[in-house]
Parts: sequence; structure tokens; C-alpha cells
Amino acid sequence: MRTFILTFTLALAGVGGTALTEPRYVDTLLVLASDVSQSVDKQKFILQREGYATAVSNPEFVRVATAGPHKRIAIAYVEWASANQQELVVPWTIIEGMTSAEKLARELLERPRSFTGHTSISGALRFSLEILENAPYSSSRQIIDISGDGTNNTGPNLKVVRNDVLARGIIVNALVILSQEPSPWPTHTNPPGGLPHYFRENVAGGPGSFVVTAQGFESFGIAIRQKLIAEIAMR
Repeated sequence: MRTFILTFTLALAGVGGTALTEPRYVDTLLVLASDVSQSVDKQKFILQREGYATAVSNPEFVRVATAGPHKRIAIAYVEWASANQQELVVPWTIIEGMTSAEKLARELLERPRSFTGHTSISGALRFSLEILENAPYSSSRQIIDISGDGTNNTGPNLKVVRNDVLARGIIVNALVILSQEPSPWPTHTNPPGGLPHYFRENVAGGPGSFVVTAQGFESFGIAIRQKLIAEIAMR
């Protein structure tokens, strides 16, 4: 009986003792965390989703995503609003060629909107950290990519959460979406010094981190494509 148990255990581990549960290594673990607070109306939401879908299936992005030592990256897509409103819309997906990239793009276009609420960037960062810590893949390079059109107005202290994320060696990049029309919350969408400055000081951080600005949701697709290519290529 002991011989049978030992043989069965080795079979589960695989030839050479490599466990089947060993995480697959990828060149980058990337969480895309998208703002769906109440300032993002239906039209803006569609432009945002379409922008992400177009970006992840762009041939240049796929080329840089598969150019590293492991020839693949993994992406998870999160939507967030208020402090208790975060959802993993598309779970961890390997990008290892155009077929897998196009599959991710289709899923982004098909999934329904998650929330409408306030703006908790700190809640989004904390949730994205949990997604990274529970990833089924492993990488020495981990990025949280936050997109938003306003300041943190609910949830835990943003700088405290951001600094906790950075202390774990995770890079935070940001895409700021500027409002083209007057806002009922002017200091929320245009704080002192401007929204890009706010995101640089309070959101982005880590080696090589950066902030990209989209001049409204109409230019979001171009901005996110350029941003994704840049952050993956900076490997």
C-alpha cells in the first residue's frame, strides 16, 4: 500500500518531481483597473471598453507582449467605483499571440458594466493588490494600471494604500481622463494643480512609473494603446 501511495504521489507531481500546481511564469502580471464611477456615463463607458479591447488586440502591443524571455504576459481586468465596489470582470488571461489577445478583446466587449458609484482609487488599488497576490501565474514584474477621471473621494487614505502597494515592489501607472464638459464636482475632476498632477503625486509610483493623459474619452483608445505598449516595452 505504501508503494502505491508513493507511486500515485509522484505521478501527480509529474516526471522529475515538478508539481502540476507550480505557477507558470510570465514576463509581466498586469492588472487593468478601470473607473466606472457615476461620472462615466453610458457613452463614455462604451468608449472606455472599446479602447481597452482595441489596445490589447493591437498587433504592436501583442508584439511587445510576446517579446520577453517567457514570450507571454498575463492580464486581469478590474472595474471599480465606490470603496466597496470592485469586480474582477475578466480573470487572469495569458497573452501569447494574436489569438489569445483577440479572445480577451471579445470578452471585454461582451461583459456587462459592473457598477455606478463614487470614486475610490484607494479601494481599486487594494483590490488590485489582492488580485496580484492570488494570481495563478508568477512574475518578478507586476503592474497595476489605474484609469480614472477624478480624485479619490471615498474609501481609505489613498497615499497610505498606494505606499503599501509600492512597498511590495509593484509598479502603479495611471491614465488620466480629462473632462471636456463642465462637471458638477469641479474640484473632483479638476483639483488644484490639475488632475494629471494629482495622479502623479498620489497614484503612480515605482521604478519607471508614469502618467498618461487622454484629452477626453474620445481619445482614450489611442492613449491606452500607447500606454500599454510603453509599460510592457519598458521591461
